[in-house]
Amino acid sequence: MKCIVGLGNPGEKYRTTRHNIGFMVIDELLRRHSFDLNKSKFNGKYALEHIGSNKVLLLQPQTYMNLSGEAIRPLMDYYDIATEDVVVVYDDLDLPTGKIRLRQKGGPGGHNGIKSTINHLGTKEFKRIRIGVGRPDTPQPVIDYVLGSFPKEQKDDVQDSVTKAADVFEAWLEKPFIEVMNEYN
Repeated sequence: MKCIVGLGNPGEKYRTTRHNIGFMVIDELLRRHSFDLNKSKFNGKYALEHIGSNKVLLLQPQTYMNLSGEAIRPLMDYYDIATEDVVVVYDDLDLPTGKIRLRQKGGPGGHNGIKSTINHLGTKEFKRIRIGVGRPDTPQPVIDYVLGSFPKEQKDDVQDSVTKAADVFEAWLEKPFIEVMNEYN
């Protein structure tokens, strides 16, 4: 079974924020395949479905960003999903808005959702799709920036990156992640 985890914060208040771009990718996959997040367990909403011949779990943790690992690890254990079969998608301040980067492992890079995931998985070696949200143009606390919505002029770039990230996951169902990285990075 393959698992894609989109990081974000639950609730309508956060739906369109930069920090919720991981949730947006899950929403795109749900839309493409006419799935619903119809299951709830271990502080996560998820869908357990088939895409082609692959069984997939699409997860949106409901713990808030900083505690994401608390939802990911129990679901992996419950469904016996290996770490190498998980990809986590999240926002990245160090990439320009709309850019995506794939990695097979790494540190948290200051991202508290990834820090929680590393702590709960007990490893830094899990696949990631980082989606750029850029840095603020004006001095402001990072938390205010990531909890803010994208400006209208960035909507197309954001949608393109969400679409690409969903394409990455679907490509990974068919070929090794290293090949997908070479294609999309």
